[in-house]
Amino acid sequence: MRCPFCSNEDTQVKDSRPTEDGAAIRRRRLCDKCGSRFTTFERVQLRDLVVLKRSGRRVPFDRDKLSRSLNIALRKRPIEQDQIEQMISGIQRKLESLGDNEVTSETIGEMVMEALAQVDKIAYVRYASVYRDFREPSDFADFIAETGKEKHGAKGSG
Repeated sequence: MRCPFCSNEDTQVKDSRPTEDGAAIRRRRLCDKCGSRFTTFERVQLRDLVVLKRSGRRVPFDRDKLSRSLNIALRKRPIEQDQIEQMISGIQRKLESLGDNEVTSETIGEMVMEALAQVDKIAYVRYASVYRDFREPSDFADFIAETGKEKHGAKGSG
């Protein structure tokens, strides 16, 4: 593994352990050249996922982008980083197990919404405001009212 600080090719693994959810191996490494320490994660990848964007473009699935989105929604919320990692791993496993290498950005967005709704309602609304492109304060109120109706089973009947 290349050192991220000095690009030296020789680094040593000092400690390895599974992550809490068992979906990855966390390795503490030491660079032989500059002495810097850093952490790497090793994960199973079932398939190479491609994301089909709304514009029709196809881009490789980016776990880091998913992580950034969740971290923005959960900023300053009482959620541990390990719990966020578990959410990311869970979403990625669901995507990989769908049976198709191509997944829509909408599918990913809905899985993120579902995961956030289970963990933190404020983060759920924050994410929804970007994902559903809220334009007015009333959009927040409408979304919250809609969410409350779904929760209580009062989804209007035609």
